[in-house]
Amino acid sequence: MTSRRKIRVLIAKPGLDGHDRGAKIVARALRDAGMEVIYTGLRQTPEMIAEAALQEDVDVVGLSILSGAHMTLVPQVLQALRERGLDDVLVLVGGIIPPQDVPKLRAMGVYKVYGPGAPTAQIAADIEAAVYGSAQPEESPA
Repeated sequence: MTSRRKIRVLIAKPGLDGHDRGAKIVARALRDAGMEVIYTGLRQTPEMIAEAALQEDVDVVGLSILSGAHMTLVPQVLQALRERGLDDVLVLVGGIIPPQDVPKLRAMGVYKVYGPGAPTAQIAADIEAAVYGSAQPEESPA
């Protein structure tokens, strides 16, 4: 029996949003699903997030954004990741994201967007499918 390596996930709260309950719930669920999870805490800059992703050698960066600043913060995080050569890191976004912004975020390179109440088992399954090599996840409303 071959065991798979543990998936490493960075959960980050960019910007000034101070609400992190959902991020902590997702972090715990991913940990319980067998992933190694690094939680950066509140009020992280895009550069801090990208640097942590580099230092921790993560497979996935999960951004939790409830402030409405996703169309500003996500491109900055993606750029900071690219500047560090982390083009292959999967980026997920969760939080309060208007449905009309989901296709725009996906076009920027975000793998999947999750809204409030998204099943944590689905988030874990989507990450495993992406990292271990299966098809793109089905779209669901944000």
